[in-house]
Amino acid sequence: MKNFTHIDAQSIEHTIPLLDYYARPLAGGTDLIPLMREGVWQPDRLVNLKPLADLHFLREAGDGLHIGALTTLDELDRSPLVRERYQALAEAAHSAASPQLRNMATLGGNLLQQVRCWYYRGPFNCWMKGGDHCPARSGENEHHAVFDQSPCVAVYPSDPPAALITLDASIRIVGPDGARSVKVADFLAPPDELHRVMHGLGLNELITEIVVPHTTARSLYLKAMDRAVWAYALVSVAVAGEVANGTITNPRIVLGAVANVPVRLGAVEALIDGQLLTDELIKEAGTMATHGMEPLAHNHYKLPLARNLVRQALRDLTGQRM
Repeated sequence: MKNFTHIDAQSIEHTIPLLDYYARPLAGGTDLIPLMREGVWQPDRLVNLKPLADLHFLREAGDGLHIGALTTLDELDRSPLVRERYQALAEAAHSAASPQLRNMATLGGNLLQQVRCWYYRGPFNCWMKGGDHCPARSGENEHHAVFDQSPCVAVYPSDPPAALITLDASIRIVGPDGARSVKVADFLAPPDELHRVMHGLGLNELITEIVVPHTTARSLYLKAMDRAVWAYALVSVAVAGEVANGTITNPRIVLGAVANVPVRLGAVEALIDGQLLTDELIKEAGTMATHGMEPLAHNHYKLPLARNLVRQALRDLTGQRM
């Protein structure tokens, strides 16, 4: 690992001028430090955000749930408020990592987590690191994307953002030009030639909080993994909707680990909105969830996995049991 200068942030205003191409903000460090050890990132400076107490909070206000960027996944998992009213977020935070990592990992950092692709993390000049091609397209790609969104076929690895999109959450960001707010669904975007990351945060910007609007909808998060606990998702799904007597209204369904960013299933939502969720309709919804998927050589298994997860999520949301 390259030597670096460690700077303790004194305030948000003090921090912004310190951030640039040669510096990285340090929160939990659960992704940043491994990237530095692997030589993917070699910053000259780390700006430690932990002293910024005004980025560490979890509270309800008139417009919804406010989550400071330094709030840990463990705090989200254990919060009675989050578990009762924003269940998908609590479940996603719980499934994201082991208890030790959840105690360190922050929600702000989790939104910025880099891809887990072994070509990106390994000694390869892949497209995401400035190369001219993605070796996963013709190589080992069993954990990669089934929706083709960019030259890179790595999937977005984090769990909570799918739940946040389902709950229509927004991110508040501060930079040298002031503050701005953006929906999580818009903040995450497939990379392109000029912007080879999967988020819209500038190098000199900082996430300060995440806001989840008040909701009376039920929500949940399901995740399929290749180990029993605390692995990255093979496929995941977050679902929310108002449910009464088996009928769902205003559904929101988001698939994770199938593309560069979480994918909202608008066609499936339109199919079931205002409908009684019969077993036949649930099966049709699961089938429709895979429309447009283009599996690679080694990840065809993701199609039936996605179908079945969507079906199970809708059954669980409406209290049906197989």
